[in-house]
Amino acid sequence: MKIKQAVITGQGKAELQNLEIDTKLGPDEILVRTECSFISAGTELSIFTAKESQVFQKGSWCAYPWKPGYANVGTVEAVGKSVVRAEKGQRVFTFGPHASHFKYSQNDLVMPVPPKIDPGIAGASRMAGVATAAMAMADRSLHRPNVVVFGLGMVGNLAAQSFQILGGKVVGIDPLPARRKLAGICGIRNTLAGGELKTIEEGLEKLTGNTKADICIDAVGHSSVVLQALSLTANVGQLILLGTPRAPLEGNLTTAFNEIHLRNICVRGALEWCLPVYPPVGMFGYKTLPLLSLWDKQKMIFEWIKEGKLLIEPMISHRLPPSKILDAYQGLLKSPEKFTGVVIEW
Repeated sequence: MKIKQAVITGQGKAELQNLEIDTKLGPDEILVRTECSFISAGTELSIFTAKESQVFQKGSWCAYPWKPGYANVGTVEAVGKSVVRAEKGQRVFTFGPHASHFKYSQNDLVMPVPPKIDPGIAGASRMAGVATAAMAMADRSLHRPNVVVFGLGMVGNLAAQSFQILGGKVVGIDPLPARRKLAGICGIRNTLAGGELKTIEEGLEKLTGNTKADICIDAVGHSSVVLQALSLTANVGQLILLGTPRAPLEGNLTTAFNEIHLRNICVRGALEWCLPVYPPVGMFGYKTLPLLSLWDKQKMIFEWIKEGKLLIEPMISHRLPPSKILDAYQGLLKSPEKFTGVVIEW
């Protein structure tokens, strides 16, 4: 079967290629015709720009040429004999690539898309799945905790929205005025421009009455921001690493470890891939951990979208055809204030 698929061929290079796939399905596979896919500005740009060093390592997960995409909404055209999680003709949300058609295992996340949700928004909700990993990993036993989110790109914005939905007193920090404005449109009431530590503490005190936060979240993926977030985390507080640190940073690790030790701070990674795809069966304590799986998180996200609690549409700035994949990457890279989120319409 002839298909079209986006391929990142080298540093700063991306194109739409004509490829071919075998449509013979394994017992657990489905064939999907894509309606919409969504670009992850974090992961995909890190590979497009070669900030992810493994792009040059032959055999690595992201070695050039790399086929990007993990946010997809499409229609099931065929199913394998053992498939129980999808039906032919059904619109589904998957971690599929930027491709016109693809084969996909039901052992990876596949969910029906509620009829009332626009397919582009459903695809973009994949970033909410990334963002709510911070919420899933945090200890949320505190009543109305003070939460600070560093970085108000799409993932940081959605992380801030999710904690606010659950009753947290949230402050978002980002140096870009356009991102702070967009955060306000999405219902994030309190934002700061950042800057020196003392400046941020003064801003937090005006907004929340405290100079530190119970939960600090780094949604930037830069070690210098993580260190600043650590300083603003309250005693016995939590620091959640939502972004993936990639840029090297030299410094004295003892200073950071000493602060963690002396102030009893819990530092947690929030890479969602560490969670199981589907709810474990019979796992002790599962009822007390409702966000234990990727399926649970996505189900919650769809419910929030339907109820109007989670706002994604304001962050979709562009809907482009697949032929414009290079323009999409360049826009996200060079004009982040204008290219806040890109849906690829197939």
